[in-house]
Amino acid sequence: MSAVQSIGALSRLVKIEHSVFALPFAYVGLFVAAGGWPGWRAFVLLTLAMVAMRSYAMAVNRLADVRYDRVNPRTQGRELVTGEVGIRQAWVFTAGCAVVFVAACAGLNALCLLLSPIALVWGGFYSLTKRFTWLCHFALGSVLGLAPVAGWLAVKPEFALPAILFGCGVTCWVAGFDVLYACQDVDFDREHGLRSMPVQFGVGTALNLAAFAHADAAAFFLLAGYAAGLSWIYYLAWAACAAVLLVEHRLLSENDLSRINVAFFTLNGVMAVLLGAGTVVAVFLAK
Repeated sequence: MSAVQSIGALSRLVKIEHSVFALPFAYVGLFVAAGGWPGWRAFVLLTLAMVAMRSYAMAVNRLADVRYDRVNPRTQGRELVTGEVGIRQAWVFTAGCAVVFVAACAGLNALCLLLSPIALVWGGFYSLTKRFTWLCHFALGSVLGLAPVAGWLAVKPEFALPAILFGCGVTCWVAGFDVLYACQDVDFDREHGLRSMPVQFGVGTALNLAAFAHADAAAFFLLAGYAAGLSWIYYLAWAACAAVLLVEHRLLSENDLSRINVAFFTLNGVMAVLLGAGTVVAVFLAK
């Protein structure tokens, strides 16, 4: 396999395109904390850290789940199952992502460097939570919920209410759409002793709980905008995002999950970009 093919396979392994879920919220924290353009150094290092961290966490997840992916009909095409990416190659890639993440954090400031091992441990640990708790969705959400906090700390190495509120919003948002995604595997997960909200409560109740998590996310994002002193542009973007979340839940039902890809990836990607762009524009117009 050529170097280009290997890079492509590793990119598919970690679904690099799913970085759209976390990066906009990292930029939210970055631009709000800076009150405008944070400078190229902070922007590039934060981007590098976020892509490395997300790739690391996803690679750990794929390695942790490979024994289940081999017997789940839905995941038969994953790269570790087909052999397109070897187990050793995946571990080397994971270690490389961890090194890049720590190096990027070191380039930002001392607090980011100090917190980087904690982020790595938590980013790897969430993959194991489905073995013992149906709250695993919130464990995943909390990993991505670090994105706006990380963005804030990149330019202001101190914890602040707006960053924490944005983090809580991301946590609930990700948990909600992860519940939707888990509905596809409810029978498989139940058979193999894996935990999730659909397994614990049934698909119908899980969909309602996902909607509740998304209502909480909308509330946290509203409070975050107020705490950050953002302008009406932000609230316009917030309203559009709330509408997107509503549409997402209208697409699915207990008896029809056929539009799960639209609900999971397309609409949530749109929501992340909308809120991220709205926040950045609001910050610049306030200057």
